[in-house]
Amino acid sequence: MQIGIVGLPFSGKSTLFTTLLSHKTSAADYKAKHVAERGVINVQDDRLDQLTALFKPRSKVNATVEYIKVPGLDSRSENGLSAQFFANLKGVDEIILVIRAFEDEMYPHPSGRTDPVSDLQFASTEFLLSDLVIIENRLERLEKQLKKVRNEADERERELLLKCKTALENETLLRDMTFAAEEHKILKGFQFLTAKPLLIVVNIEESELRRVKNYEGEYKHFNSDNVSVIPLCLKIEKEISDLDPDDQAMFLVEMGIQEPALYRLIRKSYDLLWLISFFTVGEDECRSWTIRRGTNARLAAGAIHSDLERGFIRADVVACTDLIQHGSLPACRAKGIMRLEGKDYIVKDGDVMEIRFNI
Repeated sequence: MQIGIVGLPFSGKSTLFTTLLSHKTSAADYKAKHVAERGVINVQDDRLDQLTALFKPRSKVNATVEYIKVPGLDSRSENGLSAQFFANLKGVDEIILVIRAFEDEMYPHPSGRTDPVSDLQFASTEFLLSDLVIIENRLERLEKQLKKVRNEADERERELLLKCKTALENETLLRDMTFAAEEHKILKGFQFLTAKPLLIVVNIEESELRRVKNYEGEYKHFNSDNVSVIPLCLKIEKEISDLDPDDQAMFLVEMGIQEPALYRLIRKSYDLLWLISFFTVGEDECRSWTIRRGTNARLAAGAIHSDLERGFIRADVVACTDLIQHGSLPACRAKGIMRLEGKDYIVKDGDVMEIRFNI
């Protein structure tokens, strides 16, 4: 899974990036401020930690997320956002947009005043214009092709892009539209920015931490199936990430923060992307696997290895909470809470699976 982090200068996107990756900012980071930076993190999951403590395997393998910090939201040409900005975001599964809601004289806001809603509208407009430019350029090429040769596939694409163009011109974002499966296939190759799930991080003042619920209420009208808002004080979250684990826990209590930003952000990202986790366990390895919600057992087996999907017979399934409670797979079988499921079983978040297969 890839997630892009964007925001206006001095919004806090670099602070968020370094917090997620838990490394200290260095001079080299500032030299690379115009270059996209990448980093992979392990997805922390208490359930996997508990399963590992139970089975004591040779290795524990967390799911991973790659974050890409992308500069350039404030630099555009007559054709919209720069080609490099779009190229860096094109392949991401989700966009995190960092919005500034704090004052700092050392780092003045680019527009001269702090206005989170205005910044959000600016970013949304830039994404919309970028998508419109892509659509208009493609429509122009399609028109030329269709004048030479009438092609049913080109006609369908033209009709779909015209529908998208009309929607964007009326300020309806593509993520808010409903498309048929065939239309999704056509649009997927374009990687439109307004079609990607959006996680809005409102970077608040330290003094506003006690008012997080108020911020959630103020921005709740932005929330939808494909958009989520989370208020964070990234300055404090960065300080927390630099502490030892014991000091972290104490600091979180003192500041009234329930958990580090890392956990909440990843959970929000999973929700927006309709992702869940299932586990495989044993003496060799305990591992977390990421799949889309609604995936059946056979396809979930394919996330582990294509041979398991191809030769799938059945899956032994037990909820990780039950396994942790009863202490072993044999105990779960004896209690009748470990089930034998077929290929059409819909995997649930937290399932522990043993795949039976034959090839």
